Amino acid sequence: MWRDLADVRRGLLAVGAAAVLALPAAASGEGWIAVDVGHTLVAPGAISARGRSEFEFNLDLARALVDALSARGMEARLINADGRIESLQARPRAAEGARLLVSIHHDSVNAFELRPWQWAGRALDYNDDFAGHSLFVSRDNPDTAMSILCARVMGARLQRMGFEPTHKNGRRREYADFEHAVHYFDGLAVLRHARMPAVLFEAGVLKNRDEELLLRDPQRQARMADGIATALAACLGHGVPADDEATADRRSP
Repeated sequence: MWRDLADVRRGLLAVGAAAVLALPAAASGEGWIAVDVGHTLVAPGAISARGRSEFEFNLDLARALVDALSARGMEARLINADGRIESLQARPRAAEGARLLVSIHHDSVNAFELRPWQWAGRALDYNDDFAGHSLFVSRDNPDTAMSILCARVMGARLQRMGFEPTHKNGRRREYADFEHAVHYFDGLAVLRHARMPAVLFEAGVLKNRDEELLLRDPQRQARMADGIATALAACLGHGVPADDEATADRRSP
């Protein structure tokens, strides 16, 4: 067994990256995981380099994550699967009672960084300078410490699988964990209104023409979902936030 909280943290990164694949369902503990599909049919988010909406990307990966969690005996439920949720605040309300909320998104870039191009007769835009995943937590969430821990283990597992993070968001967002591209985004409604630990995951940059094709690949989606599910099994089954993570939590003593 790990002897102190620092050992727990180090052990989680190792277990989340490898050995937890063999954990029994009971290791994940009681309760369910809410998997939120970012954006809606009316407000579909960013448009990819080849004209596909972010909502469609989000739905594909969210479904793959639910399947991967279920394969580990962990109950998972989709939020906003039909793309018709009425508000940002309704997302965490729909997750009431969950152990963790994971909101699935795909990243874009600033408008001034986009370049025009033509695809299939359409005038679209792209940026091939940035690629990779990133994660966000809020210090206004009631359990920032656990949110950071699960985000960190997710990032560690994905990197060990060969997925590369992006640090482009570090230009504007403070880091909770530089190595694993975990950022603070305190004002995000889906994170700060949640009554449980919450993480927003940006799976990749859909304005990057090469990465967009990877993000569309069902086999890659399943592999990324498997990595996230493995990390969440480790975090929720064994996670004890380290002392330095607890200081990020703004709850009153």
